[in-house]
Amino acid sequence: MGMNTTLIINTKGGSGKTTVTTNLASYFASRAVPTTILDYDPQGSSLNWVHLCDRSGTSLFGANAAPQKGARIRSIEMHVPANTRQLLIDAPAGASGLLLQEMLSRANSVVIPVAPSAFDIYATANFVKDLLLVGRIRARSIRLAVVANRVRSASPVYRPLERFLGSLSLPFLTRISDSEVYLRAAETGVGIFEMAAEASAAEREEFMPIVDWVGGQRAPEASVERKVIDIKQPRWSENLRVPFSRQGLNSMSGSN
Repeated sequence: MGMNTTLIINTKGGSGKTTVTTNLASYFASRAVPTTILDYDPQGSSLNWVHLCDRSGTSLFGANAAPQKGARIRSIEMHVPANTRQLLIDAPAGASGLLLQEMLSRANSVVIPVAPSAFDIYATANFVKDLLLVGRIRARSIRLAVVANRVRSASPVYRPLERFLGSLSLPFLTRISDSEVYLRAAETGVGIFEMAAEASAAEREEFMPIVDWVGGQRAPEASVERKVIDIKQPRWSENLRVPFSRQGLNSMSGSN
């Protein structure tokens, strides 16, 4: 069995990349799957989470891939154990250029969390479009999916973004609630799958579509009937109704 690498990324800060990364790690490590978090973020939130509790004797590891600073030897600090089966890359906000290419060169799949604001949704749609124009994504058939994060009961339901993703046949996996359970888990260095089942049952259920998609156990349903909340969309949100197909993307990239 080879290594499966998932890149968790969004150019917008505060989208919940670390929440997705650490709870994916929690799931695989709790099932004794050798898992490594490769943290590219200079803030090191995922690495700090790994080290918050005693993980000696477990199958969860952390590696520091943040850009070089000072006398540290980056090539050594970002070493991934050879027995790793699930590699999770926590990307920094604003990643682009060579750094983005370096992360994509490792990835089999890309998960893009998005926060529930009109500006975040608009920026994420543009980021997805840009990613699909990157040659490495097409050449290596890297899978992409989007996750709604920090969703409250009264939040907008990402209709423009869902239409955009649907036009490209990309999955919108799930909605992660704005639950204090995630915060309590992060503060103690565990994930929802390491907590008592009764304390995190709802959070586990909503997170499982991400696990299934990353692990390749089952594909998410193409269309699910959901209760939606109508809100007045800003005029520029109509730009998310992108009428082009993958073929259109290819022709666009060829014209550059």
